Amino acid sequence: MTSITLRPLGRSGLKVSPICLGGNVFGWTADEATSFKVLDAWVDAGMNFIDTADVYSRWVPGHAGGESETVIGKWLKRSGKRDRIVLATKVGKDMGDGKIGLAPAYIRSAVEASLKRLQTDVIDLYQSHDDDANVPLADTLGAYADLIQAGKVRAIGASNFTAARLGEALAVSAQHGLPRYECLQPLYNLMERPAFEADLEAVCVQHGIGVITFFALASGFLSGKYRSEADLAKSARGQGVKKYLTPRGLRVLDALDTVATRLNATPAQVAIAWQIARPSVSAPIASATSPAQLADLVCAARLTLDADAVRAMNEASAA
Repeated sequence: MTSITLRPLGRSGLKVSPICLGGNVFGWTADEATSFKVLDAWVDAGMNFIDTADVYSRWVPGHAGGESETVIGKWLKRSGKRDRIVLATKVGKDMGDGKIGLAPAYIRSAVEASLKRLQTDVIDLYQSHDDDANVPLADTLGAYADLIQAGKVRAIGASNFTAARLGEALAVSAQHGLPRYECLQPLYNLMERPAFEADLEAVCVQHGIGVITFFALASGFLSGKYRSEADLAKSARGQGVKKYLTPRGLRVLDALDTVATRLNATPAQVAIAWQIARPSVSAPIASATSPAQLADLVCAARLTLDADAVRAMNEASAA
């Protein structure tokens, strides 16, 4: 079995596993006990990168946000494994009661809430969950500078930014001597290629910015479990993949099946390995609600696609 090779995350100095474990399911579709098992198995497999957000899982009836961070915090306290992980979380999504955006005062209060829930003294990667056009970039980046200076944050990243705004933020950082976004978290997978590849990718490559992609399995579609309208009832996320049941989507599934069979892998492993093989991508983000699903992810991190496999997936998924 090959060992996991850690990768640099931009110029942050952080070294991360080639897959990032998505924390959106913790305290939602994975209860606390299951979440602990998944997190333990992740670290035991040699992986170290975990991503969450303050807003997870506010969309669930009866939840207020902070559920995922709270579960991870309890696990960190119980397991004593804080020094074995790179911990990422986010700020900026609507938490209710006017708690939203990237104003300095709000960032200062939000980071304290996240640190308390996570039961840690420092967040390795603190990310702007959404762009906030109402706040000058220099103000937001200045607030992050204070948090880095105080030792509460190690590096910062951006999520859901356009190429233009990311470029603008980098220019402001350089102009004012402020910390720069070392990482971008964009939507990217075999079914969602243009938004990243059209212009964001070039900015990231040019400036040496790490890339951690969300919805790496297209909400589960690329696992191959949704192949017809009847399959959509298989899970709560089913309706979210209905848009992928197109000739192109089925072509991608066929290609995944073919490559997976040849490499003795699963479609999900191939879909993630395709991203890992892309030079611009540091680590796709994928979640697991059971140790069995987690084992699938770990196998993906060890799967190397040959040139023929990459070419087949590129051609099948071309828009």
